[in-house]
Amino acid sequence: MPAPDRRPRVLVLASTFPARADDGVPAFVLDLARHEAQEFDTAVLTPRVPDAARSEVVDGVRVVRFPYFPRRFEDLADGAILDNLAERRSRIVQVPALMAAQYAAVRRAVRSFRPDVIHAHWAIPQALVATLAAPGVPLVVTTHGGDVYALRAAPLVRLKRWVLGRAAHVTTVNGEMRERLTSWGVPETRSSVVPMGVDLEPAAAARTRTVRQPGRVVAVGRLVEKKGFGTLLEALRGIDDVPWELVVVGDGPYRTRLQDQAAGLPVTFPGQRGKTEVLDTLASAEVVALPSVPAANGDQEGLPVTLLEAAAVGAAVVASDLPGIRDVVEHDVSGLLVPPGDVASLRAALRRALTDDEARARWQQGATAAAAAFSGERIGERYRAVLRDALR
Repeated sequence: MPAPDRRPRVLVLASTFPARADDGVPAFVLDLARHEAQEFDTAVLTPRVPDAARSEVVDGVRVVRFPYFPRRFEDLADGAILDNLAERRSRIVQVPALMAAQYAAVRRAVRSFRPDVIHAHWAIPQALVATLAAPGVPLVVTTHGGDVYALRAAPLVRLKRWVLGRAAHVTTVNGEMRERLTSWGVPETRSSVVPMGVDLEPAAAARTRTVRQPGRVVAVGRLVEKKGFGTLLEALRGIDDVPWELVVVGDGPYRTRLQDQAAGLPVTFPGQRGKTEVLDTLASAEVVALPSVPAANGDQEGLPVTLLEAAAVGAAVVASDLPGIRDVVEHDVSGLLVPPGDVASLRAALRRALTDDEARARWQQGATAAAAAFSGERIGERYRAVLRDALR
């Protein structure tokens, strides 16, 4: 337990973290760290990325970025590690270097910062490194999807079971993931479903200042297999009786192939954008599409933060019926759900969403109501409670 004369300290470990404010990199770890900092002295340890400060303080959260490879080639953690490995397999040589550097960085942080608890986002590599580098510090692990659904080889599953079995507590972002953890031997008393949150005020502001554009469909996310944007393009190509345009916000290894697939269609790819612009784009949509599919390596969405943002701006959502997504979208109440990868069903749902004004208004109201349960304040308090329990 921490000394009575100071606040408890939490060391947050993550591998996806923004380099600058509003730079378009998913900021859910930073957003949650801000809420943890309301009660805990909070420091974040994350790999170095281009154009980022080596150390800084962001809204009361100390951020330290450690080097792990010669800067010229250091790009494994610039985005999502699994996606970067899938894009270029040669990046595998950076994996042991990243883990070794992270191990050394955690050891230094334990000596200098003296955390009372560690909060590791993703079982591998962060929780694995924390287990090895700081065995005496209580560990809370948050699994986001890829670290549970992918990495399915038997040795990796055994490694994940070993790591998660030693954690003080494990959170997941949907119930199916928790069931999988239970099957791996994680006691139900030491696991819970606690998703990421969404700050409602910026979403409400975007909704107020933005005019919805008739016929506009918006999709947001990294341009990778599991997002299912190829399925979305195929579905929209078959809609020629209803005016529509598609805006795909994001970047990634699938960009060229998606642009080629979209040739001749009213589709724009503005690239990666900051949170404010993303919220404005979502608010401008008549329909927000999340056509997620399981990837070939088993990776799939846990609970996309983009879905929470779309719900918070009151969008009419058409999404794949996957665990996590259905925790937010109730079919025909707060949006429409379709089987993942089913082009015909997705096309029919999009056509209805574009043409049925009454239903679309109902889904928008339902989405706004659903988002309230995922507010950053509520989710932040739930995570602070998990950390408090870990200290005991």
